[in-house]
Amino acid sequence: QVQVVESGGGLVQAGGSLRLSCEASGRTFSALAMGWFRQAPGKEREFVAGITWSGGRTSYADSVKGRFTISRDNAKNSMYLQMDSLKPEDTAVYYCAATVTTELLLTQGRYYYWGQGTQVTVSS
Repeated sequence: QVQVVESGGGLVQAGGSLRLSCEASGRTFSALAMGWFRQAPGKEREFVAGITWSGGRTSYADSVKGRFTISRDNAKNSMYLQMDSLKPEDTAVYYCAATVTTELLLTQGRYYYWGQGTQVTVSS
């Protein structure tokens, strides 16, 4: 069993930055592929970014490419999402997800472990 906990959400003005963190426990962290998803009010949850167990490969949704950066520190059992140049349309609950695989995963159906989410609100 893997527990994942997000932190770092909050309220920020458009153009600002936030850094989300996700800590995982209960399993060797370096065995986990991980990702970030988000769900805005009235919308379905969508993929934001994914990273392989080693951090060697990453992928981003087109809507965040060039503004968001996903990274991980296996020594700290942590994954991060640096969000810059935030826009009001980035407002959502952001979820951390993890699963045991060597693949780079982009679809939420492939992720087995999920956090409770952290709210990010971007004001205009």
